[in-house]
Amino acid sequence: MLFTLLQTPAVAAATAIPETNAAQLNIFDLVLKGGVIMIPIALLSVLAIYIFVERLLFIKKQISSDATFMNTIEGFIRNGNVESAQTFCKSSQKPVARMIEKGISRIGMPIKEIEDSIEIAGKFEVYKLEKNINVLRLISGIAPMLGFLGTLLGVIQLFYDISQAGGDLKMDVVSNGMYVKLVTSVAGLIVGISAFVFYNWINTLINKAVQEMEWNTMIFMDLLKEPTR
Repeated sequence: MLFTLLQTPAVAAATAIPETNAAQLNIFDLVLKGGVIMIPIALLSVLAIYIFVERLLFIKKQISSDATFMNTIEGFIRNGNVESAQTFCKSSQKPVARMIEKGISRIGMPIKEIEDSIEIAGKFEVYKLEKNINVLRLISGIAPMLGFLGTLLGVIQLFYDISQAGGDLKMDVVSNGMYVKLVTSVAGLIVGISAFVFYNWINTLINKAVQEMEWNTMIFMDLLKEPTR
Protein backbone atom coordinates (compact mmCIF):
# COMPACT_ATOMS: atom_id res chain seq x y z
CA MET A 1 0.00 0.00 0.00
CA LEU A 2 2.82 2.41 0.93
CA PHE A 3 4.64 1.57 -2.30
CA THR A 4 1.49 2.33 -4.26
CA LEU A 5 1.09 5.75 -2.59
CA LEU A 6 4.74 6.65 -3.28
CA GLN A 7 4.43 5.56 -6.86
CA THR A 8 1.33 7.62 -7.62
CA PRO A 9 3.00 11.11 -7.78
CA ALA A 10 5.74 9.79 -10.07
CA VAL A 11 3.18 8.26 -12.41
CA ALA A 12 1.19 11.50 -12.41
CA ALA A 13 4.31 13.51 -13.23
CA ALA A 14 5.24 11.15 -16.06
CA THR A 15 1.80 11.43 -17.59
CA ALA A 16 1.95 15.22 -17.28
CA ILE A 17 5.10 15.52 -19.43
CA PRO A 18 3.50 14.60 -22.74
CA GLU A 19 0.74 17.14 -22.06
CA THR A 20 3.36 19.92 -21.64
CA ASN A 21 5.26 18.91 -24.75
CA ALA A 22 2.03 18.80 -26.71
CA ALA A 23 1.65 22.57 -26.44
CA GLN A 24 4.56 23.36 -28.74
CA LEU A 25 5.19 26.83 -30.16
CA ASN A 26 4.43 27.05 -33.86
CA ILE A 27 6.71 29.79 -35.23
CA PHE A 28 4.78 30.22 -38.46
CA ASP A 29 1.47 30.70 -36.66
CA LEU A 30 3.15 33.08 -34.25
CA VAL A 31 4.46 35.21 -37.11
CA LEU A 32 1.00 35.36 -38.63
CA LYS A 33 -0.40 36.56 -35.31
CA GLY A 34 2.09 39.44 -35.27
CA GLY A 35 -0.40 41.62 -37.12
CA VAL A 36 -0.25 43.84 -40.19
CA ILE A 37 3.04 45.43 -39.04
CA MET A 38 4.71 42.14 -39.99
CA ILE A 39 4.02 42.91 -43.67
CA PRO A 40 6.43 45.89 -43.97
CA ILE A 41 8.98 44.03 -41.84
CA ALA A 42 8.77 41.06 -44.21
CA LEU A 43 9.11 43.36 -47.24
CA LEU A 44 12.17 45.00 -45.71
CA SER A 45 13.73 41.58 -45.11
CA VAL A 46 13.19 40.59 -48.75
CA LEU A 47 14.63 43.91 -49.94
CA ALA A 48 17.69 43.57 -47.68
CA ILE A 49 18.41 40.05 -48.91
CA TYR A 50 17.99 41.09 -52.56
CA ILE A 51 20.34 44.08 -52.27
CA PHE A 52 22.91 42.04 -50.36
CA VAL A 53 23.00 39.17 -52.86
CA GLU A 54 23.00 41.51 -55.88
CA ARG A 55 25.83 43.68 -54.50
CA LEU A 56 27.79 40.65 -53.29
CA LEU A 57 27.79 39.03 -56.74
CA PHE A 58 28.48 42.33 -58.52
CA ILE A 59 31.38 43.41 -56.30
CA LYS A 60 33.01 39.98 -56.22
CA LYS A 61 32.97 40.01 -60.01
CA GLN A 62 34.48 43.50 -60.09
CA ILE A 63 37.30 42.81 -57.64
CA SER A 64 38.35 39.45 -59.06
CA SER A 65 41.86 40.58 -59.93
CA ASP A 66 43.99 39.47 -62.87
CA ALA A 67 47.58 39.12 -61.70
CA THR A 68 48.92 39.70 -65.23
CA PHE A 69 46.89 42.86 -65.93
CA MET A 70 49.43 45.46 -64.80
CA ASN A 71 52.32 43.40 -66.19
CA THR A 72 50.66 43.50 -69.62
CA ILE A 73 50.01 47.25 -69.34
CA GLU A 74 53.60 47.83 -68.28
CA GLY A 75 54.88 45.88 -71.29
CA PHE A 76 52.78 47.92 -73.70
CA ILE A 77 53.81 51.25 -72.16
CA ARG A 78 57.52 50.42 -72.11
CA ASN A 79 57.36 49.44 -75.78
CA GLY A 80 55.47 52.61 -76.68
CA ASN A 81 52.30 50.71 -77.66
CA VAL A 82 49.88 53.15 -76.04
CA GLU A 83 46.99 52.26 -78.35
CA SER A 84 47.43 48.55 -77.57
CA ALA A 85 47.38 49.37 -73.85
CA GLN A 86 44.13 51.31 -74.29
CA THR A 87 42.55 48.51 -76.30
CA PHE A 88 43.60 45.99 -73.64
CA CYS A 89 42.00 48.11 -70.89
CA LYS A 90 38.77 48.48 -72.87
CA SER A 91 38.53 44.70 -73.24
CA SER A 92 38.27 44.38 -69.46
CA GLN A 93 35.15 45.16 -67.44
CA LYS A 94 37.03 45.79 -64.17
CA PRO A 95 36.97 49.22 -62.48
CA VAL A 96 40.76 49.35 -62.30
CA ALA A 97 40.97 48.81 -66.08
CA ARG A 98 38.66 51.76 -66.73
CA MET A 99 40.74 53.94 -64.40
CA ILE A 100 44.03 52.97 -66.03
CA GLU A 101 42.49 53.47 -69.49
CA LYS A 102 41.57 57.01 -68.46
CA GLY A 103 45.17 57.62 -67.40
CA ILE A 104 46.59 56.15 -70.61
CA SER A 105 44.38 58.46 -72.66
CA ARG A 106 46.07 61.41 -70.87
CA ILE A 107 49.65 60.30 -71.50
CA GLY A 108 51.69 63.26 -72.69
CA MET A 109 49.93 65.66 -70.34
CA PRO A 110 51.38 66.81 -66.99
CA ILE A 111 51.50 64.08 -64.34
CA LYS A 112 49.13 66.05 -62.10
CA GLU A 113 46.44 66.08 -64.79
CA ILE A 114 46.82 62.35 -65.30
CA GLU A 115 46.49 61.74 -61.55
CA ASP A 116 43.40 63.95 -61.36
CA SER A 117 41.70 62.19 -64.26
CA ILE A 118 42.36 58.78 -62.69
CA GLU A 119 41.08 60.02 -59.32
CA ILE A 120 37.84 61.31 -60.85
CA ALA A 121 37.34 58.02 -62.72
CA GLY A 122 37.98 56.17 -59.46
CA LYS A 123 35.28 58.14 -57.65
CA PHE A 124 32.73 57.13 -60.28
CA GLU A 125 33.79 53.48 -59.98
CA VAL A 126 33.40 53.55 -56.19
CA TYR A 127 29.98 55.15 -56.63
CA LYS A 128 28.95 52.21 -58.83
CA LEU A 129 30.15 49.75 -56.21
CA GLU A 130 28.27 51.53 -53.42
CA LYS A 131 24.98 51.63 -55.31
CA ASN A 132 22.00 50.88 -53.00
CA ILE A 133 24.09 49.83 -49.99
CA ASN A 134 22.81 52.82 -48.00
CA VAL A 135 19.38 51.18 -48.24
CA LEU A 136 20.77 48.36 -46.09
CA ARG A 137 21.83 50.87 -43.45
CA LEU A 138 18.37 52.44 -43.62
CA ILE A 139 16.69 49.06 -43.16
CA SER A 140 18.91 48.29 -40.18
CA GLY A 141 17.44 51.35 -38.46
CA ILE A 142 13.83 51.20 -39.66
CA ALA A 143 13.07 47.50 -39.08
CA PRO A 144 13.63 47.51 -35.27
CA MET A 145 11.54 50.69 -34.95
CA LEU A 146 8.71 49.09 -36.92
CA GLY A 147 8.91 46.04 -34.66
CA PHE A 148 8.75 48.20 -31.54
CA LEU A 149 5.83 50.15 -33.02
CA GLY A 150 3.97 46.89 -33.66
CA THR A 151 4.53 45.79 -30.08
CA LEU A 152 3.28 49.12 -28.68
CA LEU A 153 0.16 48.97 -30.84
CA GLY A 154 -0.45 45.42 -29.67
CA VAL A 155 -0.01 46.35 -26.02
CA ILE A 156 -2.43 49.26 -26.43
CA GLN A 157 -4.98 46.88 -27.92
CA LEU A 158 -4.34 44.39 -25.12
CA PHE A 159 -4.91 46.94 -22.38
CA TYR A 160 -8.05 48.11 -24.13
CA ASP A 161 -9.32 44.53 -24.12
CA ILE A 162 -8.46 44.28 -20.41
CA SER A 163 -10.45 47.41 -19.65
CA GLN A 164 -13.42 46.02 -21.56
CA ALA A 165 -13.25 42.57 -19.98
CA GLY A 166 -13.73 43.79 -16.41
CA GLY A 167 -13.72 41.00 -13.85
CA ASP A 168 -14.00 38.18 -16.41
CA LEU A 169 -10.37 38.52 -17.52
CA LYS A 170 -8.16 35.45 -17.16
CA MET A 171 -4.37 35.58 -16.69
CA ASP A 172 -3.68 33.15 -19.54
CA VAL A 173 -5.44 35.51 -21.95
CA VAL A 174 -3.11 38.34 -20.89
CA SER A 175 0.06 36.23 -21.10
CA ASN A 176 -0.89 34.81 -24.49
CA GLY A 177 -1.61 38.28 -25.81
CA MET A 178 1.69 39.65 -24.55
CA TYR A 179 3.97 37.08 -26.18
CA VAL A 180 2.11 37.43 -29.47
CA LYS A 181 2.59 41.21 -29.40
CA LEU A 182 6.33 40.83 -28.77
CA VAL A 183 6.72 38.94 -32.06
CA THR A 184 6.99 42.16 -34.06
CA SER A 185 9.87 43.43 -31.90
CA VAL A 186 11.78 40.19 -32.34
CA ALA A 187 11.15 40.14 -36.09
CA GLY A 188 12.21 43.78 -36.43
CA LEU A 189 15.42 43.16 -34.51
CA ILE A 190 16.28 40.10 -36.60
CA VAL A 191 15.78 42.02 -39.87
CA GLY A 192 17.63 45.07 -38.54
CA ILE A 193 20.64 43.11 -37.29
CA SER A 194 20.80 41.13 -40.54
CA ALA A 195 20.73 44.33 -42.62
CA PHE A 196 23.46 45.83 -40.43
CA VAL A 197 25.66 42.75 -40.97
CA PHE A 198 24.97 42.84 -44.73
CA TYR A 199 25.89 46.54 -44.89
CA ASN A 200 29.22 46.06 -43.14
CA TRP A 201 30.00 42.93 -45.17
CA ILE A 202 29.50 44.82 -48.45
CA ASN A 203 31.50 47.79 -47.12
CA THR A 204 34.42 45.46 -46.37
CA LEU A 205 34.39 44.19 -49.95
CA ILE A 206 34.23 47.75 -51.30
CA ASN A 207 37.21 48.76 -49.17
CA LYS A 208 39.10 45.81 -50.61
CA ALA A 209 38.21 46.94 -54.14
CA VAL A 210 39.32 50.51 -53.39
CA GLN A 211 42.66 49.27 -52.05
CA GLU A 212 43.19 47.24 -55.22
CA MET A 213 42.41 50.26 -57.42
CA GLU A 214 44.74 52.51 -55.43
CA TRP A 215 47.55 49.96 -55.60
CA ASN A 216 47.28 49.55 -59.37
CA THR A 217 47.05 53.31 -59.84
CA MET A 218 50.24 53.77 -57.85
CA ILE A 219 52.03 51.18 -60.02
CA PHE A 220 50.81 52.95 -63.17
CA MET A 221 51.89 56.39 -61.98
CA ASP A 222 55.33 55.07 -60.97
CA LEU A 223 55.63 53.62 -64.46
CA LEU A 224 54.91 57.01 -66.04
CA LYS A 225 57.39 58.77 -63.77
CA GLU A 226 60.27 56.38 -64.51
CA PRO A 227 61.74 58.29 -67.50
CA THR A 228 62.03 61.49 -65.40
CA ARG A 229 64.01 59.84 -62.62
